[in-house]
Amino acid sequence: MNQPKGNLGLSAKFTSVLPLNQQFLEVGEVEKMASEDITKLVESLAKAQVGGRQLSFKGKSLKLNTAEDAKEVSKEIEEFDGLEALRLEGNTVGVEAAKVIAKALEKKAELKRCHWSDMFTGRLRSEIPFALTALGEALITAGSQLVELDLSDNAFGPDGVRGFEALLKSPACFTLQELKLNNCGMGIGGGKILAAALKECHRKSSAMGKPLALKVFVAGRNRLENDGATALAEAFGLIGTLEEVHMPQNGINHPGITALAQAFAANPLLRVINLNDNTFTEKGAVAMAETLKTLRQVEVINFGDCLVRSKGAIAIAEAVKEGLPKLKELNLSFCEIKRDAALTIAEATEDKSELEKLDLNGNALGEEGCEQLQEILEGFNMADVLGSLSDDEGEDEGEDEDDEGEDEDDEGEDEEEEQQQLQERGQGEQESLPSKKILDSHDSTPVSSPPPVDVATFLAFPSPEKLLRLGPKCSVLIAQQADTSDMEKVVMALLKISSVFKDETTVKTAVHETTDALMRKAFTSATFNSDAFITSLLIHMGLLKSEEKIKAVPSLYGPLMTLNHMVQQDYFPKSLAPVLLAFVTKPNRALDSCSFARHMLLQTLHQL
Repeated sequence: MNQPKGNLGLSAKFTSVLPLNQQFLEVGEVEKMASEDITKLVESLAKAQVGGRQLSFKGKSLKLNTAEDAKEVSKEIEEFDGLEALRLEGNTVGVEAAKVIAKALEKKAELKRCHWSDMFTGRLRSEIPFALTALGEALITAGSQLVELDLSDNAFGPDGVRGFEALLKSPACFTLQELKLNNCGMGIGGGKILAAALKECHRKSSAMGKPLALKVFVAGRNRLENDGATALAEAFGLIGTLEEVHMPQNGINHPGITALAQAFAANPLLRVINLNDNTFTEKGAVAMAETLKTLRQVEVINFGDCLVRSKGAIAIAEAVKEGLPKLKELNLSFCEIKRDAALTIAEATEDKSELEKLDLNGNALGEEGCEQLQEILEGFNMADVLGSLSDDEGEDEGEDEDDEGEDEDDEGEDEEEEQQQLQERGQGEQESLPSKKILDSHDSTPVSSPPPVDVATFLAFPSPEKLLRLGPKCSVLIAQQADTSDMEKVVMALLKISSVFKDETTVKTAVHETTDALMRKAFTSATFNSDAFITSLLIHMGLLKSEEKIKAVPSLYGPLMTLNHMVQQDYFPKSLAPVLLAFVTKPNRALDSCSFARHMLLQTLHQL
């Protein structure tokens, strides 16, 4: 039996699954060991964090910049015989350090699990692909057969995917069962590279007689959008063995959702589908519902905040009623579902004996609708499965009219997507593209223009569209109306503006220009307190505690990306940079969902 060597000082029998006290008693050695030897043993265990055949450096906040910095880590890896799992989360690894660690991994043929999330904090985005390439080549050289690869919370972008592309295509990943790439900023380009690598892996492994049998795929918060999701759907359709798919917050609309639905139909073992915070609309929801009717193993469905609307919800209710015998959780919260559709969903759960949670919060049921929903479930003896309805939007009086308008909304979305795709591909400017509605129209009814927007309306209900509709002078208008004598109002205005940040050039430019106009006016005012401003901003971002109960903004992506621009401007007081750096560097759950934006800001602050 192989034994860990060196400073770990443990016999392999102590790495079994039995509790330590049982292991000692079983081998009868406790009585022979002096208390000081036991102490040393416990310290060694704590230091190496050995669990089974796992070596962990998780959360040690190691700053491994040079080859010298990585020597101790490399030594422990080399001396650990039979290494099956390596945890490097919560550290920061540079290129030279990665090469040293990679050298140690070249002889670790038994390595199966790489827990390598959040290991490039503060690194230049250009560094990460080289570090990943070095580590990947080492695994290929070793002849490892990976079961799990977790690179989540590393802001490497599309180029980072290139860094482990060769690894994914190699025999080291023919055995891969879990691939976790949450919150990596891959974008559409990275999604396409990843999809191509997975298809190549499946092709090569199939030729070897044992096709890739991926079970778990995680890629939330990656801005994959329709093209990235569609590319991955092609790979999923080939693989056919998926059990869990988590792709929340990716900006996917109904074309991408439809492509995923078709791919899911080819994966009969699916148990968990998490597409939270994408945009289904009725078209996407209907396509997904058709697939759900064919799947028999699904236990968890999370379509919360996906805008399935009433017609989409009814389609999903039919799927629930006709199939899904093992369903345990159904999340359709914040989807603009109205009362009758919500009641239809509840009625569809009658024979779902394994259902544990039904989430319909944040929809438009009204007080009476909420009561009816509870009554239906009580009639099934399932009242306890219903989640909170505390954020119900209240019943919409114009239900029929609004439902009819949903199709028009979908058409509008189709038109916008078509125009955007043509613009991106260089086939024409958006302004010169005729509206499909105008071309298809056979009457002379004038097309109604959107209602005008003023600054107060935008600040009350901010959205990218409203900001753009303020016109080319939006930055001037907002700055003129801003009361810079009230620091709190400046903070709130900045957060409202930054909340609509998007990577689209027009929106990003508008946000940057408006921010510049507002903050230049504020910081150049003799009465403006910069220190109080940054304190209040950190509190509202959830990065600093306050004695008062202040609700933090729901997402930090926009504020962080806006700050990344702001700190580079001449009006920004350089004395505030160290304060920002300290709080953005500090571990905080609020920052976990936006590591790409956090990485960009940290990189900029380090360079100031």
